[in-house]
Amino acid sequence: MLRAAPGPPGTIDPSRPQERSLPTSTVGRGRAVAPVTSPSFPSVWSDETIEVRLGDSLNFYHVWDTPTVIMSDGGYGVLGFEGDTSDHLDLPNWYRPHIASWSKHATPETTLWFWNSEIGWAAVHPTLEAHGWRYVNANIWNKGKGHIAGNVNTRRIRRFPVVSEVCVQYTYEARIDGLVLKEWLLKEWKRSGLPLRKANEACGVADAAVRKYLDQGHLWYFPPAEMFLLLQEYANTYGDAAGRPYFSLDGVRPGTADEWRTMRSKFKCPHGFTNVWDRPALRGSERYKIHGASGRAVHLNQKPLDLVEMIIAASSDEGDVVWEPFGGLFSGCIAAKRSGRRAYGAEIDPTYYHYGVQRLAEHAGRRALFGPR
Repeated sequence: MLRAAPGPPGTIDPSRPQERSLPTSTVGRGRAVAPVTSPSFPSVWSDETIEVRLGDSLNFYHVWDTPTVIMSDGGYGVLGFEGDTSDHLDLPNWYRPHIASWSKHATPETTLWFWNSEIGWAAVHPTLEAHGWRYVNANIWNKGKGHIAGNVNTRRIRRFPVVSEVCVQYTYEARIDGLVLKEWLLKEWKRSGLPLRKANEACGVADAAVRKYLDQGHLWYFPPAEMFLLLQEYANTYGDAAGRPYFSLDGVRPGTADEWRTMRSKFKCPHGFTNVWDRPALRGSERYKIHGASGRAVHLNQKPLDLVEMIIAASSDEGDVVWEPFGGLFSGCIAAKRSGRRAYGAEIDPTYYHYGVQRLAEHAGRRALFGPR
């Protein structure tokens, strides 16, 4: 709240602390269906591959299996749901405890897909970086002009119409003995007492090993498993015997190829895709609806299953674990199931949880738990 200050009307005294007004209530905002205030279904629902819970995901992370994928589709700073912030400035505080928990449970194989608006992502990015998440790529969901057709007055609008969201790819940075991988690799080689040029000999290349695998700048390249083995075998054969083993991930024995492969995230780029996803917004039968509300969509920010399934398949293998901490209608859990993955999800809003579980049950091939749609 702006306080009255000496001087002409409307001026602000910079010496006085400014108070921010509390965000207005979002009860009922952005919801097209009647709220479910007293759900009669269990607060934990599961089948063979999915487990979802009603409540704050902060209370559940510790009982979920280690994630290979985290799909975050939480607050956007637009008062879009009860608990969302009033603008992007408060989003870092909203996400911070979740990001801290993700970091605690993630491994170097974990990929985070962070959905948000452009300004929402920009606000949260420093918090993600501070907790060990490293930016990989910003992907743009372009919904096309049809998304705003008939809904924009170009004579009055003060910006270009927005038809996009971002889905930003992050990976959790691997560290060994407190060092990032490029620092650790160079330290281990130097510890062996061998000249840097011998790394090229070890890998059977002219100069690529030193130039790529031991570089400390932006040209550093993650050594493939076979090159990692050549480096460690050479160091342990010809390096100072007093320092062996070299390139050990557990401090007891030299690292294996399988161990080294787990030191970075999984990714298989689908053919024909770029970081711009031209995909219309959900319409018609794609949106989850209920007859009881005249066919209205249950959730206004439902994500397309095809896009969610694509990013999950690209960043994990069958049998891996997907987390969906802000479930909504649990599109991430459904996409995980369709991709042969396991999933854990949570939704704090009883209404969305109610219909989200009903949707899960339908996709699981079961009779809807809570009556017909």
